[in-house]
Amino acid sequence: MSLLVVGLSHRSAPVSVLERATLAADTQVKLLQDTVAAEPAAEAAVLATCNRIELYADVDKFHAGVAELSTLLAQHSGVGLEELTPHLYVHYEDRAVHHLFSVACGLDSMVVGEGQILGQIKDALATAQELHSAGRLLNDLFQQALRVGKRAHSETGIDRAGQSLVTFGLEQLSAGAPVDVWAKGKRALVIGAGSMSSLAAATLARAGVAEIVIANRTPDRAQRLAQILNENEGGASDVAARAVPMDAVPVELTRADVAVSCTGATGLVLTAESVTAAVAGRTGQAVQGVGSARTAPDAASARTAPDPAVDDAPLAPTSVGSEDGCPLDVSAVQGTAGFSVLGEAAVAGMAAAELEQHAAWVDKGDAAARAPRAAGLLDPEADTEAIAALAAAVAVVGRVPERRRPEPVAEAPRRAPVLALLDLAMPRDIDAAVHRLLGVRLVDIESLAEASADAPMAADVDQVRRIVADEVTAFSAAQRAAHITPTVVALRTMAADLVANEIARLDGRLPDLDEKQRGEITQTVRRVVDKLLHAPTVRVKQLAAEPGGAGYADALRTLFDLDPETVASVSRAENNTENAKNRGRA
Repeated sequence: MSLLVVGLSHRSAPVSVLERATLAADTQVKLLQDTVAAEPAAEAAVLATCNRIELYADVDKFHAGVAELSTLLAQHSGVGLEELTPHLYVHYEDRAVHHLFSVACGLDSMVVGEGQILGQIKDALATAQELHSAGRLLNDLFQQALRVGKRAHSETGIDRAGQSLVTFGLEQLSAGAPVDVWAKGKRALVIGAGSMSSLAAATLARAGVAEIVIANRTPDRAQRLAQILNENEGGASDVAARAVPMDAVPVELTRADVAVSCTGATGLVLTAESVTAAVAGRTGQAVQGVGSARTAPDAASARTAPDPAVDDAPLAPTSVGSEDGCPLDVSAVQGTAGFSVLGEAAVAGMAAAELEQHAAWVDKGDAAARAPRAAGLLDPEADTEAIAALAAAVAVVGRVPERRRPEPVAEAPRRAPVLALLDLAMPRDIDAAVHRLLGVRLVDIESLAEASADAPMAADVDQVRRIVADEVTAFSAAQRAAHITPTVVALRTMAADLVANEIARLDGRLPDLDEKQRGEITQTVRRVVDKLLHAPTVRVKQLAAEPGGAGYADALRTLFDLDPETVASVSRAENNTENAKNRGRA
């Protein structure tokens, strides 16, 4: 049997695929059950987070295992196999071990070094143990991964290389300002009461927000989280936490300065319309819609209400001269999109005489143009010829090219966001269209992935990589050694049976032996057998622990003519014992 992992993550798949491929808790249970029921797999565990889904299994056939695990992932995720396959990655044996250890250390996280993944790995192991889908291999693997992750965080500065996803998201919302400065005194709304939401609430409390409102579909969990925040944070900060039902979110959103959402909902929790209404309710203004018009609760226009400070600012001039005496119908051409009264829409098709009148009108209104003429620097005859040529060009091509440079347009300033939204859910809780709402700043998994791609790597990452490499070598050696253990146990069991049979035969031939004599003979025979087996069994374990040592178990079974079923029964007994221990730990 060999370790195999098939999965997809933020590194292999776009967010649009990840959010469709998420697995609910009950779906994960069914996936585990179906995996261990499949022919190639003997053990299984699922690691599902907001940005990864990985299925681990102990399989006896590589190609059959890959095909089976890929099919099962597609069936339970709801994404077709053909669409899912290009985004899947496969790791086998030592590479699979290396991958999980790297994940546990935060090297494969969206935010390098984040420690929340350790809790998710622990949850994945607990679920597999509860369903009895994790045997010796996966129990050893996941427990060692947890130890490796803890070692990386305690022995290196990997924590400095990155933060939790929550902290990193808040840093993106603060746009470069220190999070504690940006968050101080703000009102926060946290939607959800799971592990990620709890982490977000605790992080906001430490950052110095004035109030945290917890909304959750299960009121008891929201109330419990609010109570924990009040008890744990009350002595260190002025935060006040309270719980509300989910139907209170629209009202609470009008009061909030920052909202964090991370639920297990399969649909949107906050739509663009609800956020538009919340901002309008908070500011007393309508908000510019997304794509098409979206209305606030009073059904007013969905465009941003005029800001007096902006509307009163003078705009740059857009024409020269005066309208008095202009030969054009200014009102007819003034509204033509993209043109001024001096542009091609105004003069195209003019006769030469009209064009000359227009030029004279412009000349009167443009002091810079009058100065050279007054100084006698321009030739009237040349002007006449140029105007005649221009009129001829108009007659041929039907238009006069616009040669004036476009005049600068005074750009109305955008007002600062009044609502900051952090969406940590997968699939997303908040409509991505909220990105285009004025007065709102949204950071979600997709934008976090883009931001983290440019994050600098800390020097400590190299040290963690060395730890992972060393731990993989040690784990693989231990597993190869453990692989031969059932064979060694079976060999020693066979030897003990032979000793027992020979002692029984000796009792029949020498019935007059007393107990002391019989005991001495039995002990002597056992010592001889143990000494004969000691060196070969110790050496075969050492050889089996080396790369390529898997064949020594087969050699031992062949040399001593061991029954394969006896070896398998020993292995099953050890697995049952290990599972019982793990159930006790859980």
